[in-house]
Amino acid sequence: MCATCGCSDAAGVRVIDPARPHDHGHGHGHSHPEPAGTVVALEAEILAGNDRLAAENRRAFAGRGIYAVNLMSSPGSGKTTLLVRTLADLGAELDICVVEGDQETLLDAERIGATGARVVQVNTGAGCHLDAAMMAEAVRTLAPPDGSLLLVENVGNLVCPALFDLGEAARVVIMSVTEGHDKPLKYPHMFRTADLVLLNKIDLLPYVDFDVARCVEGARRARPGVEVLEVSATAGDGLDGWYGWLRARHAPA
Repeated sequence: MCATCGCSDAAGVRVIDPARPHDHGHGHGHSHPEPAGTVVALEAEILAGNDRLAAENRRAFAGRGIYAVNLMSSPGSGKTTLLVRTLADLGAELDICVVEGDQETLLDAERIGATGARVVQVNTGAGCHLDAAMMAEAVRTLAPPDGSLLLVENVGNLVCPALFDLGEAARVVIMSVTEGHDKPLKYPHMFRTADLVLLNKIDLLPYVDFDVARCVEGARRARPGVEVLEVSATAGDGLDGWYGWLRARHAPA
């Protein structure tokens, strides 16, 4: 049991290659409740252990010239739509692979795979975030080529994914104008870890009560100076800035 959030962190996790959907790699672990007095110590142990594995992932990525980007958001922000649009527009130019995180189903991995990109699905079961061990297993299955760009769509959640380092080189927080401009103030830890914030669905601004300036101010209160790009994954607004950000990080050594 994950003391950080109470979710199941091992049992039920599956890494699935959609090209070989029968290869599930079921986990069968179990855990026991911990006395309340040990929660803080157990949380520290879990995060420290995760950080060690994340450092190993980071060294492995650096050694192979792989640039990993952790995409985090609440459910419904448009992460998968943004990924599909990005792969459709840049797939012929950049070598991009995807790790897709969800509690259940292959639905998003199938959408990603339809673009021709290499993708693996991580189903976390009751878990509400990816962690470094899941990342390592997913990358073993995915086998991204050296020098590639690795995009990781984390489980939709504005809390726990911020706590778990995967070994990524950068973190991108995606939020949409349908969520409310106060999200950076309500979930500051998530925005505090961001290297880039994408404000998605700006084509809907005429139809929702959303203050862009207040949202940007809140994001920069959490992470001073963080870059915020206004985009629409469906209409295409602002995507050149996002693509430029990716190109700059995919530049071969």
